[in-house]
Amino acid sequence: MSFLRRRKGKAENAAEASQADDDSEETEKEHESGKKTTRRKRKEASANRWSCVSNCCWLIGVICSIWWFLLFLLNAIPASFPQYVTEAITGPVSDPPGVKLRKEGLTAKHPVVFVPGIVTAGLELWEGHSCADGLFRKRLWGGTFGELYKRPLCWVEHMSLDNETGLDPEGIRVRPVSGLVAADYFAPGYFVWAVLIANLARIGYEEKTMYMASYDWRLSFQNTEVRDQTLSRIKSNIELMVATNGGNKVVVLPHSMGVLYFLHFMKWVEAPAPMGGGGGSDWCAKHIKAVMNIGGPFLGVPKAVAGLFSIEAKDIAVARAFAPGVLDKDVFGLQTLQHMMRMTRTWDSTMSMIPKGGDTIWGGLDWSPEGNCNCNVKKVKNNDTNDVDPYRVNYGRMISFGKDVAETHSSKIERIDFRDAVKGHLLANATHCDVWTEYHEMGVGGVKAVADYKIYTAGSILDLLHFVAPKLMTRGDAHFSYGIADNLDDPKYEHYKYWSNPLETRLPNAPEMEIYSLYGVGIPTERAYVYKLTPTAECYIPFQIDTSADGGSDNPCLKGGVYSADGDETVPVLSAGFMCAKAWRGKTRFNPSGIHTYLREYDHAPPANLLEGRGTQSGAHVDIMGNFALIEDISELQVIPLLKIHLMNYQPRIVLELQHQFL
Repeated sequence: MSFLRRRKGKAENAAEASQADDDSEETEKEHESGKKTTRRKRKEASANRWSCVSNCCWLIGVICSIWWFLLFLLNAIPASFPQYVTEAITGPVSDPPGVKLRKEGLTAKHPVVFVPGIVTAGLELWEGHSCADGLFRKRLWGGTFGELYKRPLCWVEHMSLDNETGLDPEGIRVRPVSGLVAADYFAPGYFVWAVLIANLARIGYEEKTMYMASYDWRLSFQNTEVRDQTLSRIKSNIELMVATNGGNKVVVLPHSMGVLYFLHFMKWVEAPAPMGGGGGSDWCAKHIKAVMNIGGPFLGVPKAVAGLFSIEAKDIAVARAFAPGVLDKDVFGLQTLQHMMRMTRTWDSTMSMIPKGGDTIWGGLDWSPEGNCNCNVKKVKNNDTNDVDPYRVNYGRMISFGKDVAETHSSKIERIDFRDAVKGHLLANATHCDVWTEYHEMGVGGVKAVADYKIYTAGSILDLLHFVAPKLMTRGDAHFSYGIADNLDDPKYEHYKYWSNPLETRLPNAPEMEIYSLYGVGIPTERAYVYKLTPTAECYIPFQIDTSADGGSDNPCLKGGVYSADGDETVPVLSAGFMCAKAWRGKTRFNPSGIHTYLREYDHAPPANLLEGRGTQSGAHVDIMGNFALIEDISELQVIPLLKIHLMNYQPRIVLELQHQFL
């Protein structure tokens, strides 16, 4: 039995061993299968990864191939091909003005001086701090703006002026670019003077008969002479051009703020030294044939108020509404709006465009010169009253806190004067802000006082800016004035602070000189604003355009918190046209020698297709520089003794309605 029992045990052990071997084989098979599965998955993942890389490489290759193919076509196809395509789509294209006038046999006669406006001329670095190494004589303003993206805080530091003097900060020298290249293009592909220069070249002009009077547009006008002797250089260059061109006087073409700058120059050049250039009272009569002002903000622009008050305009207000808080936050070390406000509030030139003439020109609490305006901005002829929108908009309220306040009669609005308000406690956590603005010293009490006043007209805007930006306005008071002269014989008007205000100075004693006002119409232009308080936050700008304020179909003038009137998108018709159409027309106290004034409004027409670029019939503030009709008018004046064609001697409807006793 034991034997059998032992045999049975052996048999059992053998069976168990056999079973174990089978289990081991199955385990090994499973292990092998798992390895194979793992290898397969790795291969699939690797294939997917390489497939993604391959796709990316193919995509980059396709883009590069297309790019090189387009470059090849650009260099291979005839220069006339784009014109051929345009003509195939739109029909025959008219010759550029320069070509047309050359075919008519016209050639260059009077030398030309260009005076650029604010921000359109290049600025370059001559001395800077360590963060600006490698940027000597590189453009900080204009061109590609590459340094703005690479080192934004360094760029802001070098573009800012001293907050006390309005001149260079210690260790920084930024100077205007010289020559025609200073303002031919603002950025690659975005022309300013380039089209006009090219057309003048077609009738014989060259660099010795064209002069770009570039200047540092950040400085107050008189400080351009104090620091750079810019006014003296303009005087010398004009005298040289007249002397070397057979005694032919110059034709001056100022654009935008350049219009105000040249008004200042004409008074400076006649004034005795050391405040003036010592040229004598007949200097302009001897050297200037005509001043053709393009898009001139003679009486200022409301957009300047919004820029100084909240660093906003219509486009920025829309951006802030679209992405709330983004522009107020610290992005890549740059608190966008706060840094921009601090920088631009050191640019004294911006104060030259604050509206001039107060309520007398721009309207009061319950009236405005535009009256029943056509909010669709369709041009109205002098004898046409059928298409005028009957909705009355009171543009006199340049800033209103709330849409209801903007539309309610002043007698029903309770206002609390802010002028004697005590500025309250500091804003929340303002001491931790990386960038300081004057709003940090106003406190909650000061901010509330501004909002409680509710309505600001052109007359009270100055008090508002003195309250919210005292350092800025203290410097501005020394260089600019915004009133209407009671008696131009008063010796105080001999001071340079009045020279850029056409309502507080006389035109030169030059009866043979001509003055033109050429500007676009037919584009909604910022005229008044609806504001709101922003929520209290760290490092914030407390006031913001209320983009929710909209007039709808009942009042199309109000969109996104901005009341629009007729103009060129930047300068309202009132500012661009009033002086030539009214205040300087004939012999007036502002024009005692009776200089002839002409005015032309260019109806805006957007480009018909993409091939036209920014258009050849544009009335927009900058794009008008490529307007063929404008270029033709300017070119003809260079060669025809007296321009008697095209330019209309009519007075715009808005000016006819603006009858003031001060004239």
